Amino acid sequence: MEIDTSLVDWSRAQFALTAMYHWVFVPLTLGLGVLVAIMETLSYAKRSEFWKDTSRFWAKLFGINFAVGVATGIILEFQFGTNWSNYSWFVGDIFGAPLAIEGIVAFFMESTFLAVMFFGWNKVSRGAHLAATWLTVIGATMSAWWILVANAWMQCPVGMEFNPDTVRNEMVSFAAVAFSPMAVNKFCHVVTSSWTLGSVFVVGISCLYLLLRRHTNVALASLRVAAGFGLAAALLTAMTGHKSGAIIAQLQPMKLAAAEGLAEGGTQVPLVAAGLIRPGAEEHWAADQPGSEDPWLLRLDVPLPGALSVLATGKADGYVPGTRDILRGGYRLPDGSVALSAEEMIARGKNAIRALADYRAAKKAGDSAAMQTARTALERDFPYFGYGYLNSPKDLVPPVQPTFYSFHIMVALGGYFILLFAGLLALGRRLPGLHCVQWAALLTIPLAWLASEAGWVVAEVGRQPWSIQGLLPNCAAVSSLSTGNVQTTFFLFLGLFTILLIAEVGIMVKAIADGPES
Repeated sequence: MEIDTSLVDWSRAQFALTAMYHWVFVPLTLGLGVLVAIMETLSYAKRSEFWKDTSRFWAKLFGINFAVGVATGIILEFQFGTNWSNYSWFVGDIFGAPLAIEGIVAFFMESTFLAVMFFGWNKVSRGAHLAATWLTVIGATMSAWWILVANAWMQCPVGMEFNPDTVRNEMVSFAAVAFSPMAVNKFCHVVTSSWTLGSVFVVGISCLYLLLRRHTNVALASLRVAAGFGLAAALLTAMTGHKSGAIIAQLQPMKLAAAEGLAEGGTQVPLVAAGLIRPGAEEHWAADQPGSEDPWLLRLDVPLPGALSVLATGKADGYVPGTRDILRGGYRLPDGSVALSAEEMIARGKNAIRALADYRAAKKAGDSAAMQTARTALERDFPYFGYGYLNSPKDLVPPVQPTFYSFHIMVALGGYFILLFAGLLALGRRLPGLHCVQWAALLTIPLAWLASEAGWVVAEVGRQPWSIQGLLPNCAAVSSLSTGNVQTTFFLFLGLFTILLIAEVGIMVKAIADGPES
């Protein structure tokens, strides 16, 4: 099978570009929306015009962000059909279901009530407007749910059977797809991290007003709400992140090994707190034997015995495989079976591909006995179907450096956000006189986006080379396009998204400069 690696790389780059631009807008929508609803609830409960004006100001920023985010999201979904048509054909019956529900139910719900939220002030009752605001937030969160269900299925395909007659995977259990442990935890982690980002945004802008000595009453009130909500959200993010580590250790051990820079596993494995990896040392993690050169320039472990083993297995003496262990196989899996080597999985995958070809040839010839023989072989080796498209065990090792650095940046910033929110709440009335703290909070705003984007780098780069974990690699999922066409649209999207981002930031800055109406 001839594969144009440059086409795969450019198609991946275009999807990554669109996804990362789109994710600039989504977490602020999810996080800021909840804070707007909380503030309007205070307005309703206290019949307070102050809280009404405050919630209306933050709702304006929410609306600006929401409008621009829709454009990038639509383009992102279209790319499954344009750049990844083999993927769409192979699993469209499953992957398309949550996306369709998201568009038909959740997106229409949030769009409908969004109109009341923005244009219904003083035109509908206070209770009706509050309900519209909460329903807008719920609709946006439901949209995130179905999108994350689709992504979680790519990370852990469940609830499906392969039909050799159509060469498609077909859904057999919607509940298994929608409520898999991967989907539930991914949703909780992403949403709570978005709440954290929204809280950092409100806290930062509020501190900007304190520095400028403008709208100080709104700033202090908003800051108290956002810091309290943000602290709860950041703690929940840490808890769901810990759960994610345990799930990934079971379902995607190679991702965990890359995130920790773990070549050789074992029991009582330490957790790396920070480190620098030698440039070009990634081959070390894919080598059959340890290299003579230390891949680490600097490494600092968490001073807790077996911390990574505890994270992955819940036990200090639990076994955690490294990249080389996963390629060699032979260790005991959580279900009690023995892990196959990468070479054996690749061989079985090639057997499955041949069995599928034999089945289709026998069907065309009308040979029912040969069809049954081929189908039996296909069903036996289909769990390794995707491995058959790989050329070498080394193809299974994801880029270690970006995965490792992104993971540790995300974790470090998550801890910093907890300290920031707790510190702001502890300072209380002393905060207006502490300009250094206000500057720190303001400068934290871009760090929230850095942590959020880093999380997606871990999730997506860490599972390479797969479009669907263990089932379909990128090289078999890509459309039959010319590399030049993908390059052209890449730079067109880069220009378009950059213009949209600049426009949104400009409009946001103007709205923040204008401040609350009253």
